[in-house]
Amino acid sequence: MNQEILDKINKFTRKPLKEEEVYTFSVILCDNDIDRDYECFSDEALETLAEKFIGKTGIFDHNPTTSNQNARIFDTEIITDSERMTKYGKPYKYLKADAYMVRTGENNTLIAEIDGGIKKEVSISCSSARKVCSICGCNKSVGRCSHVSGRKYNEQVCHTVLNDITDAYEWSFVAVPAQVNAGVTKRFSGDSVNSVSDYDIKMFSDELKRDIRRLAFFAGGKPAVDSAMTSAEFMNTRQLIELKKSFEKRISPNGVEVQIMPEKENGFSADEFSMK
Repeated sequence: MNQEILDKINKFTRKPLKEEEVYTFSVILCDNDIDRDYECFSDEALETLAEKFIGKTGIFDHNPTTSNQNARIFDTEIITDSERMTKYGKPYKYLKADAYMVRTGENNTLIAEIDGGIKKEVSISCSSARKVCSICGCNKSVGRCSHVSGRKYNEQVCHTVLNDITDAYEWSFVAVPAQVNAGVTKRFSGDSVNSVSDYDIKMFSDELKRDIRRLAFFAGGKPAVDSAMTSAEFMNTRQLIELKKSFEKRISPNGVEVQIMPEKENGFSADEFSMK
């Protein structure tokens, strides 16, 4: 952690904190793609949210109590993924936030759960003054139209574009966020694996193996799972990344995103997998 980061954090503290007193992590708060509620933020809304979320507190399940506060955002950034498009054909953008917590005896478990990928998904609370129908441009904040969210009109999925953000209230760890991609970030590329700790690599490798197991089942049932997991046991992190990519291409050769649902304790079910 460099001094610039500490300076940003200490803008929100009563006394300057030292590096060993602080735990930091990054979260994807929201993006400009269509979410589970058939809503999306405009690019302008993301820019406004980036400004308004600096200094905002992180809680659990949108329960706004003082005792429920656990982290605070000290920096934000809009990131464009040039290799990805939204479901409506525009460049994919997301709002990344950097948050901090003061290390205490009480939050050691929470920090371990964040590092271990248990506390991961997040959701935001904000207000939008203009909610526009993607089909006809009607402002649903002041009127209604005949178009139904989620229904296709001339091959376009109807959704609501959120704009004119008036306030950002808080962000929360939740079990199921409205936005599929929102959550604590941990992204590794083939070039970056050597720069992270052995602990992080182990955690990421375990996560990759879980995804590979589920993707393999979707691709070829239990025989494919047995074969894939036998191979995965002897692979390094880079090789696991490539194996996961190969299964994703087999399942969705046209690049449709695969949403991997949790596996049941008593085994897999093909019904647990859905295309997004």
